[in-house]
Amino acid sequence: MSLRIAIVGGSGYTGVELLRILKGHTGVRVTCVTSRKFAGTGVASIFPSLHGYNDLLFSEPDLEGIAKKSDFVFTAVPHQAAMGIVPWFLEHGLKVVDLSADFRLRDAKVYESWYQPHSHPELLPQAVYGLPELYRSEIISSRLVANPGCYPTSAILPLVPLLKEAVIDWDGIVIDSKSGASGAGRSASMATIFCEVNEGFKAYKVGEHRHTPEIEQELSMASGKEVKISFTPHLVPMSRGILTTIYARLTSKISTADAISILSQYYDDEMFVRVMKEGVFPNVSFVRGGNCCDIAARVDERTERIILVSAIDNLVKGASGQAVQNMNLMAGFDEGQGLKRAAIFP
Repeated sequence: MSLRIAIVGGSGYTGVELLRILKGHTGVRVTCVTSRKFAGTGVASIFPSLHGYNDLLFSEPDLEGIAKKSDFVFTAVPHQAAMGIVPWFLEHGLKVVDLSADFRLRDAKVYESWYQPHSHPELLPQAVYGLPELYRSEIISSRLVANPGCYPTSAILPLVPLLKEAVIDWDGIVIDSKSGASGAGRSASMATIFCEVNEGFKAYKVGEHRHTPEIEQELSMASGKEVKISFTPHLVPMSRGILTTIYARLTSKISTADAISILSQYYDDEMFVRVMKEGVFPNVSFVRGGNCCDIAARVDERTERIILVSAIDNLVKGASGQAVQNMNLMAGFDEGQGLKRAAIFP
């Protein structure tokens, strides 16, 4: 019997990406997808690329109706909205992967300092941070998984193995990320219309991006120290993808080959993390539409720093693909089911 899936907030970029990925998953059936804007309208008529969902209609987000039709829920709604509905689903026996920020931070005070007061802080200790490469066993037994942010995924995966091996300094880490415009969501915004983005390249939310505490939380867990980072995101004129460049001081004399060896050993059994050979660096075009995170390392002996570069598709490994990866673990499927397709190139 197929696992019945509901997607709450199905007409945004992450919701549509979930529909695309789940169409190729043989163990599930999408039975409910909500959208206030398109309620009553066929999914395939609004998004013709989703051929095969011809009988599925968008519906109003009626919680009781969703619960009757589904066993598992993806909440692809903005922060604050998620915390208002996730507790209800849990109380009614459904498992949830939440794609918002509402359950990613373990400390309610930290969440409130970056977002707003949390209406259900009692659920924060129950939520598992959804990076399977770090928390697989906890995800398997969880009812609620907080799907990581896109920028944090691209930054945490390269840094954690090196922090755990104590070959880089936990202090003074600089993270520089570039993202395509889909990272801002589908809502109309002057900052992301074509004429504003095309041929442009800018930094934004400098020193105040809300993904900062999420990255710091996970790096602190890995290092055993209170890590504070310098994080600057940039908007580049492409639709999807994130390229992240990280600079960290070395604590011991290691070579590029040593760094690659540490990363390779840590991720040796991971199907969705690819450590590049020495001298090869990631390109967002190599991961577009796929669920992989590509990682490269280069030791700069002159400055005694290491430079790490990662690439992900912000809508797949940075959002919906990772959400399906988490669902697979929670539901007992093969972890890669529905996700093993190659990236789209060119």
